[in-house]
Amino acid sequence: MKLLAIDTALSTCAAAVLTQGEEGENIVAQSEDLGRGHAERIMSMVGSVMAESQTTFNALDRVVVNVGPGSFTGLRVGLSIARGFGLVLEKPVVPVTTLAAIAAETLDRTGEKRPLLVALDARRDEVYCQNFTADGEPVGEARVSTVKDLAFALDPETLLAGSAAQAIANAAGLDASRICSHAACASIEYVARLGSKAPEDEKSPMPLYLRPPDAKPTEKGRIRRQ
Repeated sequence: MKLLAIDTALSTCAAAVLTQGEEGENIVAQSEDLGRGHAERIMSMVGSVMAESQTTFNALDRVVVNVGPGSFTGLRVGLSIARGFGLVLEKPVVPVTTLAAIAAETLDRTGEKRPLLVALDARRDEVYCQNFTADGEPVGEARVSTVKDLAFALDPETLLAGSAAQAIANAAGLDASRICSHAACASIEYVARLGSKAPEDEKSPMPLYLRPPDAKPTEKGRIRRQ
């Protein structure tokens, strides 16, 4: 298996080439916390990891992309590039979510064998969140909730991860031992690894938008219809 992974979902812009074979696993990755400017940087990153891994585009078996949750602009950038590669190369494009990648990395690095709630700060007193089993399998759908509601419903056995983990722990009156990670973004290495295991789908991957955009279309200069 040889794949290209792309992540422009949040502030981090990242690309990686993952190779898995009889000799084991090799991954070449680049990642930068840009905040903005993903569209101007991501193609350079892709070219760099492809060159460093000595991989040709025709040698790829699939393209993996982080579909969110994340910023509307960032998600469009990553998905557009991944779909373009998939179309030109006639290779499957496989989606991975931010929440699943954070869960996989958290459970792998900590060695914990307990259920996990991944929660990311979504502003406006809201969080993007999803529950996972001790094996990293999702429980239910990703959703938008509040710190207060999550703290109230938190199971005693469930651990916390993500940029909103501390706020939830504080609201629930819990100590730091329940927090496994404060990660605000997914690691491109785990986006790639999850993408290598994900089933192929004939449908084109779609962005995981959990709420409407903050920006509202302006009415200035428009003629109202009666």
